[in-house]
Amino acid sequence: MFCFLFLAAIRSLRYGDHSARNKKPLVCVAHNLKGIAVRNSGMNTTMNANKVDQLQKLSTLLPREIRGQAQVLPRIIAAVQRGEFGLTKPGRPRGSFLLLGPTGVGKTETVIVTTNQIFGPGQLFRFDMSEFQNQEALGLLLGARLGEVGYLGAVRERAAVGSLLFDEAEKAHPRVLDILLQLLDAARITVATGQTLDFSGYYIWLTSNIGSAELMGLQHSNEATLERHVMTRAQQSLRPEIFARVNEKLVFRRLSYEHQLEIAEKFLAREIEFLRERGHKLELDKTVLPFLVRKGFHPKLGARPMRDAVEKLVGDAVSECLLQDRPACGSLTFDELRDRLMVL
Repeated sequence: MFCFLFLAAIRSLRYGDHSARNKKPLVCVAHNLKGIAVRNSGMNTTMNANKVDQLQKLSTLLPREIRGQAQVLPRIIAAVQRGEFGLTKPGRPRGSFLLLGPTGVGKTETVIVTTNQIFGPGQLFRFDMSEFQNQEALGLLLGARLGEVGYLGAVRERAAVGSLLFDEAEKAHPRVLDILLQLLDAARITVATGQTLDFSGYYIWLTSNIGSAELMGLQHSNEATLERHVMTRAQQSLRPEIFARVNEKLVFRRLSYEHQLEIAEKFLAREIEFLRERGHKLELDKTVLPFLVRKGFHPKLGARPMRDAVEKLVGDAVSECLLQDRPACGSLTFDELRDRLMVL
């Protein structure tokens, strides 16, 4: 049923009336690639003032949104600037990145923030390579039968520019990795319709947790040693020709306790502002952030659960006030006896 619906959606996008197409419908590529509204825009060869402004703002936006990774962000910013100024070789992607490191340290968030800043929302297309571990997955990407365009064809039909994110790239089937190699090498792929599609307007992002499992045994080593270990393991696990064609190979570090506090503070500030707009004015006690880090940071998942933890724990404190028919205004503090937040 899924295949039928997917193919029907692709055919309607390709052969449907132009008026419907101009309404920018969603890209119906369910399974792993989410349906996202995207713009039909070509690659602009003239660098306008707005684009320069976007690039300048990226230099302050990324460090503000991604904490604890100051060693890699300047390289990402520089690579994106080269891509946007047209300084990359013709017939190649605008830029390519391999982001290594533990789960929950900001790899995927970096891709989201960068893509949204450069292209606007809806221009990031994400593939979880753990779902492309067999040869049949090749048909999902390129089309299983003559006349089908596959996931990648559907993406390219909807957007000439953007980002392709391949999560856990090392888990993909070797034939799927051949596609990745073509994208990195020539920014072109041929789908089942016989069309050769150009992805030179895209950034290619690969993420991987390779080597992260062994880091616990090296937790007392310095950062340079840890980075060398992860990079060596990545070279051993990924195909040499893929590893060699990636422009920027970057290792994201484990988050220190101080950076965990910064991340908790960032999400908490957004939640407090969200509640203030709804009439709930809260002031923070110094006990709140350590409690949120304890509840929102996971040894294996990193800071990934933090956003949900902040929303849930602060929301529960506000809900308690409203259930008691009293305003949720006052000091947000940690109730040690009940191990939860409360409003005084």
